[in-house]
Amino acid sequence: MFNTIRTAIHNRALYNRTRRELEALPTKLAVEDLGIFPGDAHRIASKAVYGR
Repeated sequence: MFNTIRTAIHNRALYNRTRRELEALPTKLAVEDLGIFPGDAHRIASKAVYGR
């Protein structure tokens, strides 16, 4: 049970960090170089961390 809670907390922290980093990217870099829109940070971070 504690491992499950610890894993959930770790994944949430990783998700939050990933989302913040994506949102902080300059729009020109994100769109032109990486092909992502910072507004999609939630979706991208969720897929990266949780696989969904």
